[in-house]
Amino acid sequence: MFMVRKGCCKVVVLSVIVPVYNMAKDGNLEYCMNSLVNQTLEGMEIIAVDDASTDNSLEILRNFEKKYPERVKVIASPENKRQGGARNLGLKEANGQYIGFMDADDWAALDLFEKMVKLAESTGADAVGTDMCRVYEHTMVPTEREVCNEMSQTGILDYNKRKDYLLTPGPVVTKIYKREIFFDKDFSFPEHMSYEDNAVVLELAMRINHYEHLPEAGYFYYQHNDSTTHFISLKKCQDRMEAMRIMLRYARENGSLEEYREVIEYKFSILFYVTTLFSYMQGSNKIDARYIKKLGKEMLETFPDFRNNTYYNEKINDYEQKLINLQLKSTFAFIIVYKLKQISKKIKSKKYNK
Repeated sequence: MFMVRKGCCKVVVLSVIVPVYNMAKDGNLEYCMNSLVNQTLEGMEIIAVDDASTDNSLEILRNFEKKYPERVKVIASPENKRQGGARNLGLKEANGQYIGFMDADDWAALDLFEKMVKLAESTGADAVGTDMCRVYEHTMVPTEREVCNEMSQTGILDYNKRKDYLLTPGPVVTKIYKREIFFDKDFSFPEHMSYEDNAVVLELAMRINHYEHLPEAGYFYYQHNDSTTHFISLKKCQDRMEAMRIMLRYARENGSLEEYREVIEYKFSILFYVTTLFSYMQGSNKIDARYIKKLGKEMLETFPDFRNNTYYNEKINDYEQKLINLQLKSTFAFIIVYKLKQISKKIKSKKYNK
């Protein structure tokens, strides 16, 4: 049964929640919003949540709200809660039968959400996803498709399909979900932190019983210098660790840790430890050996035998495994070897470019 917009007779089929923080530069926010207000889907609401921006993002959003009052609703948060907090505010106001999310510097093909909703309605799926393409300018011309989910994951999620889905659930922003996924049981995104998606993506996967996929590059993922994904900091590394602790807590609570232990052990080891370790080493100007030692120690305390995991051994190359083994044995030796390897690469690169 469709939900009805409060104070309005129109049916709200889909709510798209857009967290916004300082996205006015270079017309990024306008391009995103224009792609949403011009969607071909009838009965769609756009809930734009300004997360206490310090530029004129809120003014831009108010102009869209004024111009498209039947389609755009703006929420102005008095406090910067990061993306997760903004999404939570949007969820409280969402009236759609389906709910989707979009980042404020990305955009969608104009018929994307109509196609996704039609696929959801025709199949009865709990969630429908699409693929994305990375772009470096404002364009509606898709480049090479970046696959977010496989067609083999579609249909009713039996044990094997759900295991595959848990391994590669794909981004939250490339999907629409039945509203019951968020509202039948308590749900919220972590606030005041990065990588909030990592914390909840497996919890969402466990709430889905039927998944369908639209194999098109309908979501445009904009690559630009101001994107937060391009910056590595100790705080972001710590946030990713915390996101994985939250993910693991959900897994214990919903029973998936017991049922899908090897998959979840692998996901935790990759995101909590491996990705964090190497991104920190690559992106930090000043290396804190105590932080690295603590990272490895907590990994071993959480999953002592993670290096015996089937997926870990299949997907982590031999060289990285050697570095990981070295770090768990001696953080000091690991840092020296890693830094020497970086220096060697720079020397070779300079020689090649002469």
